[in-house]
Amino acid sequence: MTRLKIVLLALAALFAVAAHAPQAEAASAGAIDADASATLNKFFSRVVNGRELANKAEAILIFPSIVKAGIAIGGEYGEGVLHVRGAKAGYYNIIGASFGFQLGVQTRSVIIMFMTPTALASFQARAGWEVGVDGSIALITLGAGGQIDTNNILDPIIGFVFNNKGLMYNLTLEGTKISRINKRR
Repeated sequence: MTRLKIVLLALAALFAVAAHAPQAEAASAGAIDADASATLNKFFSRVVNGRELANKAEAILIFPSIVKAGIAIGGEYGEGVLHVRGAKAGYYNIIGASFGFQLGVQTRSVIIMFMTPTALASFQARAGWEVGVDGSIALITLGAGGQIDTNNILDPIIGFVFNNKGLMYNLTLEGTKISRINKRR
């Protein structure tokens, strides 16, 4: 089976499950902005020096809610907003597929920080950007007391994945695709 067929099957599984959820329709730009702001505030409250790190970033891509659903083959989808030095610079979606034992629906939030102008330019230059192919994202975990050592982060793109309980461990974004979308207020 080709990769495209597998991804389409996974997306079909996601949309079949998501169609029964109340949030099945795409969010408006205003809703994404409000959710992204709440997600950033939650991140800043949980990560002691998260604001310091965000201030060092060239841009921040915030996906407030990524829904992952499946039965053996799963898919995930979410919409977010890119902030370049605090200004909105576009809306994006994230799509991924997964295989193996899985059953049900999960939600998570993802924050991706572009730490260099080159990493940001490379991301913005592509119509669709696949994690692990077009660029890598170093997922960051917290140290003691909810702190990260911002001086030792040298990766050009870093990411944080969390749910309502806090930052999540042993996750990957490899193989997910991020694409620009058009949103109106």
